[in-house]
Amino acid sequence: MNPRILAVTTGRILRQLRHDRRTVALLLVVPALLLTLVYYMYADQPAPPGQPSAFDRIALIMLGFFPFIVMFLVTSIAMLRERTTGTLERLLTTPLAKADLLFGYGIAFGLAGAVQATVASAVAYWLFDLDTAGGSGLVIMIAALNAVLAVALGLFCSAFARTEFQAVQFMPVVVAPQLLLCGLFVPRGEMAGWLQAVSDVLPLSYAVEALQEVGANAEPTGTMWRDVAVVGGAAVLALVLAAATLRRRSG
Repeated sequence: MNPRILAVTTGRILRQLRHDRRTVALLLVVPALLLTLVYYMYADQPAPPGQPSAFDRIALIMLGFFPFIVMFLVTSIAMLRERTTGTLERLLTTPLAKADLLFGYGIAFGLAGAVQATVASAVAYWLFDLDTAGGSGLVIMIAALNAVLAVALGLFCSAFARTEFQAVQFMPVVVAPQLLLCGLFVPRGEMAGWLQAVSDVLPLSYAVEALQEVGANAEPTGTMWRDVAVVGGAAVLALVLAAATLRRRSG
């Protein structure tokens, strides 16, 4: 990869994102509104002795989910548009390499995910008094990493879509199983054996476990860093697969 070209590519994507007001609203406003909804759903439920409240437990995981869901959707559609409009074909006739383009997307949307996580965390911690043993900085780091993972998966899945509607159809295939099996609704250790085996190969399961470690421990644990490494490795692998399947135009 060429660092200068990578920086230019990242800047171009960030400028495009900044001028898309609907996407900016989706990134910054919607998570705050959803957190508000969750807060008032669980506001009257007392916390069990020695256990986090329902809001603390769910809101912490949602801070990691927001970047994953939003970035997967935005990235898969954005890359598809670049292909269908011929922009991607024109870009690849320049010295821009596939790796520069894809990692530029990963960095740009990873930064956007960090901003989203920062705003949502500010709302959760300061407005709704979210209580975690670990610091909010670790939550933001994990959320930004989830954003990079989602970008990588979105880029990979967009190669198999010809229309924006087809790109959106990957949401229930890629996102829903990870949401259901990550341990938010049922602890992974209490799942049926085959469900636990599936959960063990889904990267979002490790992101959720890392967030739970932050919620329960004042200092970063070895388990948290292991989970972060797994999510990061999955993101890199997905970017490599996206580069291998990237097409200049939709057939």
